[in-house]
Amino acid sequence: MRLETLAVHAGRKPDPATGAVVPPLHLSTTFLRGEDGSFPHGYIYIRSGNPNRQALEECLKTLEGGSSAITFSSGMAAIMTTFQALSPGDQVLVADDAYYGVGQLLRTHFIPWGLKVNFVDMTDPARVQEALSDETKLVWIETPSNPLLKITDIRHISDLAHQAGAKVVVDGTWTTPVLQRPLELGADLVMHSSTKYFGGHSDLMGGVLIAREDTSFVKQIRTLQINGGAVPSPFDCWLTLRGIQTLPYRMRVHSENAEKIAYFLYTHPAVEQVHYPGLPGHPGHGIATRQMKQFGGMMSIQVKGGAEAAMAVAAKVKIFTRATSLGGTESLIEHRASIEGPQTRTPQNLLRLSIGLEHVEDLIEDLNQALSS
Repeated sequence: MRLETLAVHAGRKPDPATGAVVPPLHLSTTFLRGEDGSFPHGYIYIRSGNPNRQALEECLKTLEGGSSAITFSSGMAAIMTTFQALSPGDQVLVADDAYYGVGQLLRTHFIPWGLKVNFVDMTDPARVQEALSDETKLVWIETPSNPLLKITDIRHISDLAHQAGAKVVVDGTWTTPVLQRPLELGADLVMHSSTKYFGGHSDLMGGVLIAREDTSFVKQIRTLQINGGAVPSPFDCWLTLRGIQTLPYRMRVHSENAEKIAYFLYTHPAVEQVHYPGLPGHPGHGIATRQMKQFGGMMSIQVKGGAEAAMAVAAKVKIFTRATSLGGTESLIEHRASIEGPQTRTPQNLLRLSIGLEHVEDLIEDLNQALSS
């Protein structure tokens, strides 16, 4: 079956008790034991399993083409548990321009814990090759990166990592399996913040890890998740499963709108630089064309005039909403450096844009008036 059909049907079955087409919401924290002490319905306690969570995991592994999926209470919970499944003394390579929260988590918690972390420019395979060693256990890729939208060749870096005996995890939040399929490109796991495009309506929080093979490392991640309680709520699972039904169609419009806006901004006199892999002049355009079906709904722009000018543009928009996060139906704009704090590597004149599902001409007019006034 094709992705659009899978998005509607994977993980969903009519309720056997009532015939309801929409899956019911199961809020119970505990489940009935049989007279012999067994668990005849397959569920014990909400931390170890829930029907809504199971349905969502079935849907997500099917969409991504994996063997198993583990859903979490947030994307950061998925990231944290992945690193917890390693051991002190293990080395990990992380994209040097990965999401700010990943670097902060590693520097604050995991480096003091004993994890060896090398931040590497993943767009340069030679640097990755140089950084790999016998101690390297995991390579963390983020492509397109947040917020500079750098592009990493997933297949090439995966090949290098596997030759060194390391596993590869790709953060696919910005692309979803609609636009990019890391497992088919050689990655071992793909991580998504399902808060974003999977949910698609800015009203839930969740994360997921999807594995190509159900290895001992993956089983360790699941054990840590259950023991630590980093599980999503039934309602968040239910909302995510509902949101996924329209995911393929939403991603197309996000991407189409973003590409038109990127071309408009590229020629705007108030814009210093546009970071969007769909532009032919983008350094990663060739790789993105090979490994992505479309170029996604995210972009960043650098405004002429520095931080003050960028903040002024964000203050003048009328349709874009000034807010953190991404992937909802509404378009968002954010000054990233002020969110990330004094340790940020993000340019002070950069604005990150999450392009929504509004009419693209309205969005262009809004940006134009904010940039021109």
